[in-house]
Amino acid sequence: MLRLGLLELPAPSVMGILNVTPDSFSDGGHFVSPDIALRQALKMVEEGAAIIDIGGESTRPGAASVGEQEEMDRVLPIVESVRSATHVPISVDTSKPRVMREAVAVGASMINDVCALQVDGALAAAADLKVPVCLMHMRGEPRTMQVAPRYVNVVAEVAAFLGERVDSCVAAGLDLGLIIVDPGFGFGKSHAHNVELLANLRQLRVRDRPLLAGISRKSTLGRLTGRDTDDRLPASVAAAVIAVMNGADIIRAHDVRATVDALKVAQAVLETGG
Repeated sequence: MLRLGLLELPAPSVMGILNVTPDSFSDGGHFVSPDIALRQALKMVEEGAAIIDIGGESTRPGAASVGEQEEMDRVLPIVESVRSATHVPISVDTSKPRVMREAVAVGASMINDVCALQVDGALAAAADLKVPVCLMHMRGEPRTMQVAPRYVNVVAEVAAFLGERVDSCVAAGLDLGLIIVDPGFGFGKSHAHNVELLANLRQLRVRDRPLLAGISRKSTLGRLTGRDTDDRLPASVAAAVIAVMNGADIIRAHDVRATVDALKVAQAVLETGG
């Protein structure tokens, strides 16, 4: 069991992705209607999602930023409707402190921040809200992050960043027991960087915090298989299994049923192995 404050989750857990945006890299525009978004959320719950992650701003490479009010207009009604229909925890995928506060007020119980609470006011908001927070590593920003990213040692540099962010957040009043870390596959990393991070995931468990891995349908899998975005299910499931075998606690996924089933097998092997 994974305990994050008052939140108890199975280990490993699958976080189902619900992008209520017109321009996300894989499912942009599919779930912008509140009714369709709710149906998708409940479908993922039925398939075994332990968390529903709702995002109103695309963070794909080259994505344009979205204003605070527009993001709230997209996200808050969906959070409310999903919360009214299920008790499964809802995560809000945002870097904006006001969106964090408003989303938690209407039913979100977790924050997933690609900027690792570095936006002005975000850390104070998270500390006040006292909900679990995922701190992700990203080099640069979505519009520019994939322009020739360079590292001397990607594993060591990502681990150092995550460790520093955990320490800074705790020093500012965030409970260590509420923090999750995410290496940020595809966020300012080349294909080779992503593969190296996946192979060495255990080295990124900084301060003994739970690890989240989000590699579902990403371009590295397309490069490895030659498949288009919507045809990467086997590769995404394989990456999820590898991530869990290498120490991940939460897998962020588009294809919940297949990922849940695969992780049951992986977990059985981990629990039985010597």
